[in-house]
Amino acid sequence: MAPGCSEVRHLHKYSEQFFYILDGIGTLEVDKVEYVLNPNEGMHVPCGVPHQLINSGDGDLHFLVTSTPPSHGDRTPMPIGES
Repeated sequence: MAPGCSEVRHLHKYSEQFFYILDGIGTLEVDKVEYVLNPNEGMHVPCGVPHQLINSGDGDLHFLVTSTPPSHGDRTPMPIGES
């Protein structure tokens, strides 16, 4: 993910996710709370919780995200003002 980019804030009704930072600095906003994640750090996001990953560093952000069950088709966009 390029510097300054982010995914759309969203939630998953059925899938939980784990984000793991490989390289760069990411900010993971989870239920309106921001967590800064550095390389070799990760965070769990339960299903039903609004979240958004943001590249808050100066370089590219490389990360892994694992979803269980698979999150394909299980994404509901959430505007920042909604929870």
